[in-house]
Amino acid sequence: MLHATLRRFDVPDKVLRFPKGRFELVDLAGLTIGRATHEPGYKWSVDNAPIVGTSRCHLEHLGLVLQGRATTAFDDGRAWELTPGTLFHIPPEPHDLWVVGNEPYVTVHFLGDGYYSK
Repeated sequence: MLHATLRRFDVPDKVLRFPKGRFELVDLAGLTIGRATHEPGYKWSVDNAPIVGTSRCHLEHLGLVLQGRATTAFDDGRAWELTPGTLFHIPPEPHDLWVVGNEPYVTVHFLGDGYYSK
């Protein structure tokens, strides 16, 4: 008999909280899928850098923007605006990210195997 598994971010397996945001993680079919919410004024190099101990984020990101706008930028000057409906892949090179505007920036991340919960 085949089984279907249905999950919702309303009931996550784990919630990571950080200044001006949170990351809800759901384990599903061997993958960990996350929903990140960054509040207006959030900037990775200001809000997460002191927690992580690096000046930039070094993780790879694969996801979809659901709401809001943000800019991601690399130290060499490359930068992109991320808007609703954008599918994104950010390589594991040092980068920063900040919310643009007064609306929360909400994304779903599809990298698995507990990648973000480490």
